[in-house]
Amino acid sequence: MVTLIAIVIMLACVVLAFFILVQAPKGGGLTGTFGSTTSQIMGVKQSGDVMEKGTWTTMGIIAGLAIISVMFFSAPDTKGDRQPARTGAPAQQQQQQQQAPANQ
Repeated sequence: MVTLIAIVIMLACVVLAFFILVQAPKGGGLTGTFGSTTSQIMGVKQSGDVMEKGTWTTMGIIAGLAIISVMFFSAPDTKGDRQPARTGAPAQQQQQQQQAPANQ
């Protein structure tokens, strides 16, 4: 499940990058410094609203998926007293469990 969420987050990041790169500059920065007025004269007014809403929506989807993905991770072992992995047949495991209290 974590893999599926990670793939969806990656796709949403690509969509977010598209929205950011397609947006027209809002003025200031280097565009205003060099006197470029072509984006102000020939720019489309309504597409900015759609691009901005798409940016915020995609960002919200990424944040929501990141929070949801935390629920699928297992909690780390904080005790530090891990038991070694047991191998062998169930009869051997039962025999090891019975011998363990006697050895302590």
